[in-house]
Parts: sequence; structure tokens; C-alpha cells
Amino acid sequence: MSNFGSVLKNWRQMQRFGGFLHLNNQDRRQDETGQSTPDLWAELVEKCRKGDGKAQKKLFDLLSPKMFAVCLRYMGSRDAAEDVLQDGFVTLFSKLDSYAGDGSFEGWSRKVFINTALMELRRKDALKMGVGLEEVSGMAGGGATQMQNIGYKELMKLVMSLPAGYRTVFNMAVIEGYSHNEIAQELGISEATSRSQLQRARKILQEKIRNM
Repeated sequence: MSNFGSVLKNWRQMQRFGGFLHLNNQDRRQDETGQSTPDLWAELVEKCRKGDGKAQKKLFDLLSPKMFAVCLRYMGSRDAAEDVLQDGFVTLFSKLDSYAGDGSFEGWSRKVFINTALMELRRKDALKMGVGLEEVSGMAGGGATQMQNIGYKELMKLVMSLPAGYRTVFNMAVIEGYSHNEIAQELGISEATSRSQLQRARKILQEKIRNM
């Protein structure tokens, strides 16, 4: 992992100058190699396991734009997301041997970064879960339609502005597809609390959209 520190330093410099704009072109170059995505990941993972610095950098370059977006959605600020991204990559590289090759490597990586973000939110005691169902029983209808009428980027900006507890449950339930049972187990809360947090998050988003 000796080269990983310089990879992170270069990433921070690229980030300051809008380096993530290269993502679509990077995806096209990946397709032009003639390798399927699973083959590409398998080759990179194997080289990274052997300490290949170039492979580590390539893996970082391929994953960092998408995983930064994941971290940003959970953390709500770029500075916090950068820190979680860095911690997430340290964890990912240290746990590569635990990836057995079953399923999508990108999906496995995504879980690493989500778990890293959740750990950081717990460390900051940011996951306050205190809203009861009775407080959101008057939630207005039509929320799904309202959310569909704005673009993804605009919606993500609104999601990032939610309080950490609401934002976390919304991300896990709506974006990641976790069940309320899974969310409850991950966050150490009840399923009822998970549902109420999601309802409250949706209500806040609806109000924000109406005021746009």
C-alpha cells in the first residue's frame, strides 16, 4: 500500500480542479478495451492484492467518482465526504482478500463505502432518531410525483440538506434499496423508527420542492 498515499494526494488535487468531469470519457475508454467489466475488475483486484501500485491507482480512478457521490449523499458536505472516501479506500484495499468474486465488485465496494460513512456518522453521534409516527401522520400525498418532476442532481442536493438521521434512512431505503428490517439492524433502531424517519424525510423533501 506504499503508493496509496500519493494516489490520495493526486485525487485531492484533481478534485479541486473538477477532475471528476472525466468520468464519462473514462467509462468509454473502459469499454473500448474489449474487456468485460467483470474481467477488468477481476484483473485489477488480483494485481492490487499483489501490491501493484499502477493497478491500485487504476482501481482508485475507476471507483472514486461513483464512491465519492455515495459518500457525499451520506455525509452532506464535500469535506466530510472526502474524509470518508479516503477511509473507505483504506478499508477496501485492506479487505480485498475477503472479496470472493461472487457478485459485482462495484456492488461489494459500494457496501464498503456505505459502511464507512455509517461508522463516521455513528462516531459523530449524528444519527438522531427521535421522530414518532404520530408526528408525520399528516404527510401530504403526491410526494412521489413531486420528486419525479425534478432532476436527479436537484433531488440529491435536497437530500444532502436533510438532517443526518433522515438523510441516512432516505439514502438506504430509496437509493440503496435496503428494507426497513435491514436498516433497523444496520443502525440499531426499530423498524417503526426507520419507517417514520423515511416518512419524515419525504415530507421535508416535498416541502423543499414546493418552495423551489
